[in-house]
Amino acid sequence: MDDANPSLHQNEPRAVALIGPYGAGKTTLCGALLQAAGTATRRAANARTHAPTYETKLAHCTFLGDAWTILDCPGSIELAYETACALAVADFAVVVVDPEPARAILLRPTFRMLEAEHLPFMIFVNKIDTLERASDTAFDHLIGALQAETKVQLIPRQMPIRENGRIVGYIDLLSERAYRYRASAMSEKIAVPASMTATEQAAHDAVIDMLADHNDTLLEQVINDAMPTPAELYSHFRLDMEKQDSAGVMLGAAERFHGVQRLWKALRHDVAGPTATAARRAIVPHGPLLAQVFKTTYGNSTGKFSFARIWRGTFRDGTAVDVNDNSGSVRIGGITRFADHEAQKVSVAEMGEVVVLGRLQGVSTGAILGTARQPLAFPSPPPPLHVAAIAAVDRKDDVKLSGALEKLLESDRSLGLVRNPETGDTLLTGQGEVHLNRAVEQLGALAGVTVRMRQPRVPFKETIRRPVHQHTRVKRQTGGHGQFADVKLDIEPLSRGTGFRFIDRVVGGAVPRQFIAAVSDAAKEATQRGPLGFPVVDVAVTLVDGGFHAVDSSDMAFRSATRIGMMEGLTKADPILLEPIHRITVSAPTIFTTNVQHLLTSRRGQLLGFSEHPDWANWDDTEALLPEVELHGLITELRSQTAGLGTFVYRFDHLGETPPRLAEKIIQEITNRVS
Repeated sequence: MDDANPSLHQNEPRAVALIGPYGAGKTTLCGALLQAAGTATRRAANARTHAPTYETKLAHCTFLGDAWTILDCPGSIELAYETACALAVADFAVVVVDPEPARAILLRPTFRMLEAEHLPFMIFVNKIDTLERASDTAFDHLIGALQAETKVQLIPRQMPIRENGRIVGYIDLLSERAYRYRASAMSEKIAVPASMTATEQAAHDAVIDMLADHNDTLLEQVINDAMPTPAELYSHFRLDMEKQDSAGVMLGAAERFHGVQRLWKALRHDVAGPTATAARRAIVPHGPLLAQVFKTTYGNSTGKFSFARIWRGTFRDGTAVDVNDNSGSVRIGGITRFADHEAQKVSVAEMGEVVVLGRLQGVSTGAILGTARQPLAFPSPPPPLHVAAIAAVDRKDDVKLSGALEKLLESDRSLGLVRNPETGDTLLTGQGEVHLNRAVEQLGALAGVTVRMRQPRVPFKETIRRPVHQHTRVKRQTGGHGQFADVKLDIEPLSRGTGFRFIDRVVGGAVPRQFIAAVSDAAKEATQRGPLGFPVVDVAVTLVDGGFHAVDSSDMAFRSATRIGMMEGLTKADPILLEPIHRITVSAPTIFTTNVQHLLTSRRGQLLGFSEHPDWANWDDTEALLPEVELHGLITELRSQTAGLGTFVYRFDHLGETPPRLAEKIIQEITNRVS
């Protein structure tokens, strides 16, 4: 592939996302690409010094006259939704991996996102220099390990050249040209080493066979022994990737600048522009202004920024544009691009560009700017996996915290906010400890307050084990009208999930009808806090008899008698503590299923069984019943037991009896808190 064979889409601004697991070197590769394009003014010399990427970073550059946006996406599994949002507007993805076959399994979530978006991609094997002491078959083993994680056929575009156990270059299997790496410079073209002629020819033929599987014209050439030209192979390769039938695998070492220039040329040649991307996403090419916001950020002093891809028309600073959710229109308050790591204000943004729009109040991530005939697909937030209770350290800062929470949830749709009416906790939900810790840091910065985070309180309940009969009389005489009420109550347990039931069985007017409602209300109120300190559920209270005084009886007297009777009766009825039990489905690679089962049982889980995941090969779904108190921190431990890949969904199932030792501990904590 030479410069004389340019991209068919070079006149359109294109956007490529760098994705892959944490530690693969995406940010280092981004810096190397920018340097190769003559844009970056600085690049880290050592990838190990890079701080983790917590959000998608935007960079603009030109390569051989073509305009590009590079989206450097976070690699943490907890921040996968940030990556998914970037993929929704990208033309192409480069999956950055390291050359260790054992780590290929980490790519499964990445490949799932690409499959969901139907996004063309290629793989860049970074840090290829670390294979120096590996066997000659190490690269083949890596390709096999990667292929096991994706449905898309992977086709090696290059094969490494070794000298004395070191990788010193590569052979392009489409053009059959060889190149030697040079330190911080473009690779040097060399002759194919004589010792590799046979293996290179076999690899070249294998590539042709793989391409012919998807192309009848090429298949006919192969059958007729007509050798396709490199230009024909490049063309077939590009069409295969655009259809997501195959993905090329290239190699290099971004830290040493190896393979970066060839990657740029492959991108320039193979990546379709926004016109093709819009067609893939069913966006009509002609019509009024249209853009989509894929990321939102807030700063203390800089205000709100909306990252958007322009799908149609020319956006100008100050232009009023409709918001497609019928919330009215907004006026663009600035357009920003990023080059040389610096923000640059521009007056217009053309079709295909990825830019940052300022001051779009009320416009959230995923919003459509302009007019679309139908909603544009956008990733749905994942279900919550980790929960923490949050509060301002100083209660006077609650209003500030509330405003910051609103901005935070607008910025990151994978966060959630719930108020638990039973415990009074304000709960922040997300994808893990890293995700929520970062969110709390952002809250503190946005609000200018200190935010406290702790484990949520569990909404325990209590019930009774045996029926009791309770007779209570209230008789007070303080001068004038006194207080008199006599109630006889039968308090008995009900089956789990029944709730509260009041029954009136008074006969002969022992308790006048006008007081029975007071008894019913007081009995129900008494269940709000039982003898163990929690709401009482699944009990029936029957008023069987009683007495009254024609002058001294009243609603208040019967309420008092009922409350006293309920507390005394519930205490004698062998109260027990109940905890919420959830039905949980844990998904993880099959090789970790035993780990998952051990983890669940160690947290008092009751295993219900496991089965193959319906959509993912070599993955299992394990079902169990798990107490809510055991959910806290589960995702952290699960990831440590499953190479970071395990995930789960859960829903409330029932209330179950709490083990005695745990119940004693919880009751003691409540007693200490009250005292």
